[in-house]
Amino acid sequence: MAVKLRLLRMGAKRKPFYRIVAADSRVKRDGKYIELIGTYNPITDPAEINIKEEVALKWLNNGAIPTDTVKSLFNKKGINKKFHEMKFSKESK
Repeated sequence: MAVKLRLLRMGAKRKPFYRIVAADSRVKRDGKYIELIGTYNPITDPAEINIKEEVALKWLNNGAIPTDTVKSLFNKKGINKKFHEMKFSKESK
């Protein structure tokens, strides 16, 4: 089972609101997910991003693959940098 970190669309027409979730890659976009990681609201200015860092890092350590959009959201919040530092600090020890 390949796990992906991706967006689940919520909200009304023309008013999108997204949840960042860990889901099996074979499940449809708005289908069942394993765990909720955070939320993303692109309507507000600036866009509102709420991510549980510990949960996101746990899934990245377990081998979950983020989609391009989720990866860019993680970059904005600094989660990719923390994951990279954790990964290479373990290898150097």
